[in-house]
Amino acid sequence: MPLETMEPNPVWVQDAYAETVAVFEAYGDDITVRVWGGDWCKDCRSQLPDFGAALDAADVPDENVVHYELDEDKQGPGVDEYDIELIPTVVVEYDGEEIARFVEEESVPIAVYLADHIEEALGDVDTQ
Repeated sequence: MPLETMEPNPVWVQDAYAETVAVFEAYGDDITVRVWGGDWCKDCRSQLPDFGAALDAADVPDENVVHYELDEDKQGPGVDEYDIELIPTVVVEYDGEEIARFVEEESVPIAVYLADHIEEALGDVDTQ
């Protein structure tokens, strides 16, 4: 079941994140984005709508974004397999291998953090 918190934030400003969107546009067809969260979780409610907006702006195919809804004990699909302890957690895979992971919070938004790590793993994207 899709996470409601991944519904794109309608007031997210795409132009402010042009470089981030460019990375997801460049690699969106080739990566799998796995998102663990809970609609009950305040961190998820505050962070995932902007991430959903970034993926939407980059036209990342829906089939390349997998949602895992966890209960309030942070239990659910893929928790053991992917060693999920905190949410939101977002894992980006390329050719079945994990290339980036965001866990709960960083000093930058989820999309920015992951775009930086995707570029490190797969190469810089020309944004000009």
